[in-house]
Amino acid sequence: MDRNSPLREIKGVGAKTEELFHKIGVYTVGDILLHYPRTYIQYPQAKHVDEVLDGEQAAVLGRITRTPVVRKVRTMQITVTTISEMGASLELVWYRMPYMKNNLKVGSTYIFYGKVNKKNGRLVMEQAAMFTEEQYASMEQVFLPVYTLTNGLSNNLVTKTVRAALGDEHLFMDYLPHAIREKYGLCEYNYAIRQIHFPEDMETLITARRRLVFDEFFLFILSMQYQKEKHVKEKNEFVFAEDDFTDELIERLPYELTNAQKKALADVKRDMRSETVMQRLIQGDVGSGKTIVAFLAMADTAHNGYQSAIMAPTEVLARQHYESYQSMCEQFGLHIPIVLLTGSMTAKQKRRAYEALEVYSNAMIIGTHALIQEKAIYQNLALVITDEQHRFGVRQRETFAGKGTEPHVLVMSATPIPRTLAIIIYGDLDISVIDEVPAKRLPIKNCVVDQRYRPKAYAFIEHEIREGHQAYVICPLVEESENMEAENVTDYAKRLREELPEDIVIGVLHGQMKAEQKNKIMDQFVKNEIQVLVSTTVVEVGVNVPNATVMMIENAERFGLAQLHQLRGRVGRGDVQSYCIMVNASDSKNSMKRLDILNKSNDGFKIASEDLKLRGPGDFFGIRQSGEMQFLLADIYQDASVLQQASEEVQDLLATDPELCEEENINLQHYLEIFFEDQKSRLNL
Repeated sequence: MDRNSPLREIKGVGAKTEELFHKIGVYTVGDILLHYPRTYIQYPQAKHVDEVLDGEQAAVLGRITRTPVVRKVRTMQITVTTISEMGASLELVWYRMPYMKNNLKVGSTYIFYGKVNKKNGRLVMEQAAMFTEEQYASMEQVFLPVYTLTNGLSNNLVTKTVRAALGDEHLFMDYLPHAIREKYGLCEYNYAIRQIHFPEDMETLITARRRLVFDEFFLFILSMQYQKEKHVKEKNEFVFAEDDFTDELIERLPYELTNAQKKALADVKRDMRSETVMQRLIQGDVGSGKTIVAFLAMADTAHNGYQSAIMAPTEVLARQHYESYQSMCEQFGLHIPIVLLTGSMTAKQKRRAYEALEVYSNAMIIGTHALIQEKAIYQNLALVITDEQHRFGVRQRETFAGKGTEPHVLVMSATPIPRTLAIIIYGDLDISVIDEVPAKRLPIKNCVVDQRYRPKAYAFIEHEIREGHQAYVICPLVEESENMEAENVTDYAKRLREELPEDIVIGVLHGQMKAEQKNKIMDQFVKNEIQVLVSTTVVEVGVNVPNATVMMIENAERFGLAQLHQLRGRVGRGDVQSYCIMVNASDSKNSMKRLDILNKSNDGFKIASEDLKLRGPGDFFGIRQSGEMQFLLADIYQDASVLQQASEEVQDLLATDPELCEEENINLQHYLEIFFEDQKSRLNL
C-alpha cells in the first residue's frame, strides 16, 4: 500500500464506505491522510454536579437516581433525566433520541459531556455525550480529531480509517532538503502527518502543524516561481490607440473616481499598450470600486476592436455584472455587444452565446466557469479578467488566459492582504492597490455585543425593514453539530420567524444547497422578495445589494478578522447608513480584543495588519477561515512569518539550482509534480 493506492486497500473500507469518502474528495490513501482534522476535542477533567457553572462546556460525573422519561412535544420525542448531588442538580435533555432511556440504567454512574445553560432557573445540559468512567478515563486530556463529514460518514469511521492508513510506517518520502529542515527546526514529514491527526499534546500539534504549513507555502511558491522562471513574457500582439476614450467616459460618470481608481486604470491601460502581455492584480478593499475599473478596461478593449471577458465566482454575481454593464453602456451611449454565459443557461441560450462569441469581434463577455469550457471559442480575445481571485486557482486562470492568443490578464481581489504578503502570493503578477473608498460611501457603523443584545438587534432589523431596507444574518454552521457549540442556519431561521412579524420574509442560504437553489434565493434577495437572509459565509463573495443595510454576525469570535471584514462588506454598498452587529458568544478577553479592531476600523488593510499581530500559532479550535489559495492548513495571516521563511528558501533554492537537478533536490522535483496533480484534482481542473 502506498499514497496512490485506492482507499479500498485500507482494511475495513468497503464499496459503500468508499463512495461516502468520494463525496468529501477522498479517493486514495494519500487523500485520507491529507484530510486533516478541522478541529480537536480535548475532554476536560470530570466535575461533580455542584461544581458546574452556567455557560460552561463541562464533563459532569453523576449517578442516575430516577428512571428517565420520554415526553412527546408535537412530533418530537424528548428524553429527560436529572442527576443530583450536595443539593445541586443538573437536568439532562436529549431531542429525538428516545433510545437514551434504555442506555441510562438507574443506580449506574456516568460522565456526561456538553454545554451547561441556565433555563428557567435550572441548570440544563442538552444533547450530552455519555460515557462510562472507564471510557472517559481513556479519553481525558487527549486531543481527539474532528473531521469534515458528509451524511452517512461518522467521525468515528474517519478516525478508524486514518488510523488504519497510518499503520504503514512510511507512506510519504520527506522531499524537503535536510538543510532547510535543520535551519527552521522542522520535524520529519511522516511524523508531522501522524501528529496532525493524533497529537500527543499541544506542543507536538504545534510542531506538526508548523511543518505542514511550511510545506504548503513552500510548494505553492516554488511551483509558481518554477513555472515563472520557465515562462518568458509573451509579446503583446494587440494594438491599442493612444486616445482620450476612457477619460471622456470618466468625465460623464455621475461621481468622481478616487485617485487610487484612476491610478489602477492608468496601470492597466499602460500595460495593454506595452511591448509584453499584461499580468496584473488589482487589489482593492470591499466597496473600493474595482468593478468600474474593470468596466472601463473592457470598454477600452472594445473601443479598440477586441473582445474582453470577465469571470465571476457565482452566477448571481455574473448576472448582476451583465445587467450593470448593459446599464452603463446605455448611459454612455456605447453600442458594444454584451454576452452572458453561465452554467445554468439552457442549451439554446448557450448556443446563442457561443454564436455571439464568433460574430461580435468587440464583445464584452460576462460569465462563470462556463467561460473556460471547451465549447466557448473566442475569435478576438484580448483581455481576460477574473473577479474575486481567491475563488479561482492559478490553473483556472491559465486555462482562461489560454482561450485567446496570449490575452492580457487582469485579476481582481477584495482580500485585504498586506502588500508584502501580496508580493509573495501573487509573485507572478504586477500589483495595483485601490486603497480609497468612494466619497459617497458612508462608513459602516459597527458594534460588538453579547447574546443578551439579540432582542434589541431583532427590533432594529425590523425597524430597518420597515424603512424599506434588508438584512443579512450570518451563522457559522449549516445545522446543529455534536462537535461544536455555535449557531446554525437551519434552527436560527426558525427562531427568527417566531421573533419577527409574519409579513417579513426570511430566506435561508448555505453551501450545501444546489447551485440552482442558491441562485434562486440570492435573486429573490436582490429583488427584495426576501427581507432577511439567514446564511453561512457563502455570501462572503456575493452580489451587490445596495438595499441591505444590516449585517448581523452570530458567533463572530469564530471567524478570522479578514473574513469578518469581507462579510461586513456585503452592506454599506449604497448611499444610506449601514450597520454591522457582531455577536460575541465568548467570554475570552482575546476574542473581545480581536473584535474590537473591527469595531473601530473599516480599513481592510489595517485590519489585516492588526490581525497578523494578534494571531499566534496554536489557533486550532473553532472554524478556520478558508485559505485564499486553497491551502489545507496554512493561513496567510496567522502564518505570515512561516510564509516569509518559505518564500526566502524558494528564492535561495532556485538561485542555486534553477532546474532542481542537483542530487539533494531530485526528490523535491518529483514531489513538485505530485503537488501539481493534487492541486489540479482539488480544483477540479
